[in-house]
Amino acid sequence: MPEKTKTFTFLVEGGKATAGPPIGPALGPLGLNVMQVVQRINQLTKDFAGMRVPVKVTVDIEKKTFEVEVGTPTTAALIVKELGVQKGAHQPGHEVIGNLTMDQVAKIAQVKIKDMGTKDFKAAVKTVLGTALSMGVTVEGKNPKEVQKEVDEGVYDDVLSPYMG
Repeated sequence: MPEKTKTFTFLVEGGKATAGPPIGPALGPLGLNVMQVVQRINQLTKDFAGMRVPVKVTVDIEKKTFEVEVGTPTTAALIVKELGVQKGAHQPGHEVIGNLTMDQVAKIAQVKIKDMGTKDFKAAVKTVLGTALSMGVTVEGKNPKEVQKEVDEGVYDDVLSPYMG
């Protein structure tokens, strides 16, 4: 029994996918309208402009139809976007590239929680804080390690509670 569907995963810049490599060469031979696929990817990823986003395209080879599923950018990419910087510090721990508010951390945790495999929102927040630490980013003007302890102590419960549902 021949395969009916094929799945491809691409990493694209939000809203800027093109019919060139890697998408065109992968999908073109299947007889799909590659421009339709690219337009759909761009429509679904436009909110992630400036970030690389994982995209899964599932093609029904017989019907020549496709479905596009968009993943979420990396936690680091979301931090970079929130800060409006190009990338993380060259020497995290010795260099600070920016400062996030707890509200920004909570927003990032909300976007990433379904990918993190954690049910607990505070655990997701602490994961984002860990990424901030490794990137040379302070949170509320403090070392993210210190903020992780404060999260455990309930210091930010008022900020986090609207996100906890």
